[in-house]
Amino acid sequence: MSYQALARKWRPRRFSEITGQSHVVRALTNALTFERMHHAYLFTGTRGVGKTTVARILAKALNCEDLNGAEPCCQCQICQAVDAGQFVDLIEVDAASRTKVEDTRELLENAQYAPGLGRYKIYLIDEVHMLSGHSFNALLKTLEEPPPHVKFLLATTDPQKIPVTVLSRCLQFNLKKLLPGQIEARLAHILKEENIPFETGGLRQLSRAADGSLRDALSLLDQAIVFGGGQVKSADVEAMLGGVARASLKGLVESLAAGDAQKVMDEVERLSANAPDFAEVLKELLGLFYRVAVAQQLPETARQDEDSDWLLAQAQTLSPEDVQLFYQIGLMGQKDLPWAPDSRVGLEMVLLRMLAFRPLTPEKNTSQPESPQRVPAAPVPDAGAQTPRDASLTTTETDWPQLVNQLSLPPGAKELAHYCTLETQTEERWVLLLNPQHDHLLTQRRQSGLEKALQAKLDKPVALVIKVAESQQETPAVLRDRRRQAKIKAAEQAIAEDETVQALMETFDAKIVPGSTKPVE
Repeated sequence: MSYQALARKWRPRRFSEITGQSHVVRALTNALTFERMHHAYLFTGTRGVGKTTVARILAKALNCEDLNGAEPCCQCQICQAVDAGQFVDLIEVDAASRTKVEDTRELLENAQYAPGLGRYKIYLIDEVHMLSGHSFNALLKTLEEPPPHVKFLLATTDPQKIPVTVLSRCLQFNLKKLLPGQIEARLAHILKEENIPFETGGLRQLSRAADGSLRDALSLLDQAIVFGGGQVKSADVEAMLGGVARASLKGLVESLAAGDAQKVMDEVERLSANAPDFAEVLKELLGLFYRVAVAQQLPETARQDEDSDWLLAQAQTLSPEDVQLFYQIGLMGQKDLPWAPDSRVGLEMVLLRMLAFRPLTPEKNTSQPESPQRVPAAPVPDAGAQTPRDASLTTTETDWPQLVNQLSLPPGAKELAHYCTLETQTEERWVLLLNPQHDHLLTQRRQSGLEKALQAKLDKPVALVIKVAESQQETPAVLRDRRRQAKIKAAEQAIAEDETVQALMETFDAKIVPGSTKPVE
């Protein structure tokens, strides 16, 4: 059987065919064009990003008989010999299997002799970090004063293990992981050329599973074509990868958005029926939260997503603060997962943590008792504060600072409310004045959050208008600071008049550090 794997068949043969490494391609083509070639190059990066591929193309370009600018012709005898792995002046070595100093000395003993066919004798050493210390010393001697006809092309996934004496004599190029979109575009191009039917969703899953490695993506694509019987379908790819059904992940997000712990656990139970990797479930869930966050900030970008309707709906249901909180808790939960009694318990605890630490907002149904962690701490009453009013607030005279402390507000809306004063109020309309120094706090989302909290407190619809203007009244923030300063002053006076403190000051010549006194909240 003469089938050739896609990763080998579609290996780039020219610089223009390389995917996602434009910074490396630009530097090398410029060096070739202006004839400023260094004697040693080090290509670093994770597996499957093109290190040895770039090195081989560079080797062809250095020896090509009909170079087109900086591109090898791929038609001459030398180019074809390099592609076939038969060019005698390109010596490829896998350092992982030849680590001994004797191997390195044997390799380099012919470096002094001129190349047989090409202009340069090229040593391509893969995984060079695997060489022993003595081998590096033997290599270093040639790197320091190489013959003019010798070029070294080194590749490694772990440059930290290479001695600095070797690093300093090489031009280093770090090849980046490819983005999922770059991998997906390359896979689509290959399948079109191969006349293989495919679904975009399946390619997207393969691109994410490849984790930045185009070679891994092509290997997975080979597997997906066989698994799908000559085509690439989303459902087949999902089954092949053992991934989590997208509907189940969406159900988890919706249950978290509703704050329903029972539905969350039910979704996990449904997931368990397919025996998934729960670490992968959490990873995929984080990916969904990322896409929801993008939909909230960049709706136009989200509309290009295949799940645009669902993403935009969740972007409206969840607050940005909740999405960021869920994402951060999930991110930290990945570290804890290996230490859990089992991976399912670990996932469930991460999800319950998301619910436990989610701030209580007016939009949530308060008919059911909330867990203690989700109920915000009540403000410490001031000695001279008025008795808190209930939901039957009068609409003719209201203590705005006192009311702000009673409202259950999201963080952004709470900050906005603390820098406002109440100008007028009627049965249907409240007008607030915002200090001009804090006009940056006024956003549609914060004003809407404040309006909803006010309506929930009054138990009726009320329109909220916020004007940016000076006010003669104290804002809740000013009043809070004034009361705090009064407390600090009273505390400082109480400490200064304390008999024990005075005795310490007299006996030991002690002093009270200014600003160190703080009242107990």
